[in-house]
This record gives sequence, C-alpha cells and structure tokens, in this order.
Amino acid sequence: MTSFKRARILSVGTYVPDTIMTNKDFESFLDTSDEWIVTRTGIRERHIVPRGSSALVSDFGTNAARIALERSGVAPEEVDGIICATVTPDSLYPSTACTLQANLGCKNAFAFDILAACAGFVYAMSIANSMILSGQAKTILIVGAEILTKTVDWTDRATCILFGDAAGAAVVQGTNEDEGILSTCLGSDGVHGDILHFSPWGEKRFMYMRGNDVYKQAVRLITEIGQKAVAAAGLTIDEIDLLIPHQANIRIIRAVGEHLHMPPEKVVTNLERYGNTSSASIPLALNEAWGEGRIKQGTTVLFASLGGGLAYAGAVVRF
Repeated sequence: MTSFKRARILSVGTYVPDTIMTNKDFESFLDTSDEWIVTRTGIRERHIVPRGSSALVSDFGTNAARIALERSGVAPEEVDGIICATVTPDSLYPSTACTLQANLGCKNAFAFDILAACAGFVYAMSIANSMILSGQAKTILIVGAEILTKTVDWTDRATCILFGDAAGAAVVQGTNEDEGILSTCLGSDGVHGDILHFSPWGEKRFMYMRGNDVYKQAVRLITEIGQKAVAAAGLTIDEIDLLIPHQANIRIIRAVGEHLHMPPEKVVTNLERYGNTSSASIPLALNEAWGEGRIKQGTTVLFASLGGGLAYAGAVVRF
C-alpha cells in the first residue's frame, strides 16, 4: 500500500427523514412551549422517524454515503474500509457498517462500527486518518448515523425535545498534498459516565441525562480538546477559520466559542433545524457550511465534540 503524507476529506453527504417535528408539536402532550425550548436549547424543529416506523439506521447511512461517494468520484469498489459511528445500530451484529458495505457494493472494504456517542464522527475520522497514514488503506468511508428518537422517553421533557434523526458520511482519502487532516485528539472521562447514559437492557430502555452536569462537562472538555487539537496541528486559534462543534445545545456552543475566543461568525450552527443528532451532527453542519461556500480551498476547520462515555474528540482539517 502506498504511503501518504496526509488524509483528506474529499466529500460529505447527508440524509434526514422527511417528517419534521416542531416545538409546537410537543405542546399537545408535554408541559412545554416553543419559547421554553428555544430559550433553553436553541432548537426550533427536528427531523424524526415517526413512531412505529420500520426505518433502519443503515438505510440512513446508505443514503448519506451514496451522496458522499457520488460527490467524491470514488467508485464503491475503490473503498478500502467503512467505519460507522452509531449508538442506534440495526443490530449488535452484523454491524451497521457491514450492512452498509453490502448496500453500497463496497466489495473490497473492511467494515466495523464504533460507539463514542456524539463524539463518534470525529473518532471515526481519527481512526481513518491513522489507518491511512499507517498504510493500511487509501480510501475510507466514515459514517455517523442515528435514529435517536427510538431511545427517548417521550414523557421526559428534559430529553425528548433535544433529539433528531439523521446521517452523515464523508470520504477520506490519502494524499501527498499539504491539505488534509492536520491533527486529531481523543479523550474520555468515564468517571462522569453516569450523567449521560442509555442502556438497551432492563425494563426502562430510555436515554438518561443530567442536563446541568452535561452542560458543565461539555463546555470544559470540548474547550480543552479543541485547544489540544489546535496545538497539535501547530496552529493558534487565530489561524482557525471555522469551528464546527457538535450541535447539542446553543448555550454549550456559545460558551465553547467564547472559551476558545472564536467570534460567533466563525462558529457553524444549524441545530435550530435538526436538534441533537449525535454522531450525525458534525457532518450535517459540515455539509451545510461547504454548500454555503464557507469552506473553500485553504479553509482551516476545527471540529470538536463530546458524547456519552464521556467521550470527547477534536480535529483540525485544512480543506
């Protein structure tokens, strides 16, 4: 296998279901309001799978991945590996990544899932980067796909208002040019794992979250990992053109931006229309920023995220 100087993101693709649930829709069965939700979260609507639907997260991932492959010009048989980040897999095995491999016709690709919750996409990026630089692969498809509405308790207004369903995918390929992934940094803090957790076992199979604790840890750890990723890239914050954070809560995003001294115009947000989509949120935001012309040749982007575990991750990419 050829050795490469860097791994770069060639393209991104996304998918969201057609059904949109607005904040007003919650008023029919919860003691809440549009104003209450917007004030505390910044979310106005989210795309969801209707309750009782037979939709599979692999369908979401397949749709997003097909768009990413088409945009990249990479044929399915040229993909060496598929890494899927998800907390809502179709099944424990086969992995969702193996289902994607079959659906997409990537007959030469290895495939496996990872579980790092909302940090999953950046974790997948880091793994793909390492595998490409080590010579194990040239082209890797990374996917973040979630049907989070299957995990929420619809009677718990503290959690069910936050989440949406979506998928995002990116084609990562080796290059000997200067652009590409400049750094990735991963971290975890299992001591605080109990503040955000979901177990598929037992009687109450719902997501559980202590919101105030999550806010405090998210601001602290996303800021820290962002600073580490920038330093590891040999850059300063002033040299970062855009921050694309995990889209969890507007208050977290604003606080992280302030701690990193990133002005609001450099911080990408779209959670008001999608909510928190876990591992799909960063590719969703990347796709929008790219499509709007905010990402051009030479644009340097900091990605930063935190999810259950606690798992957190940062990466700096020059496009």
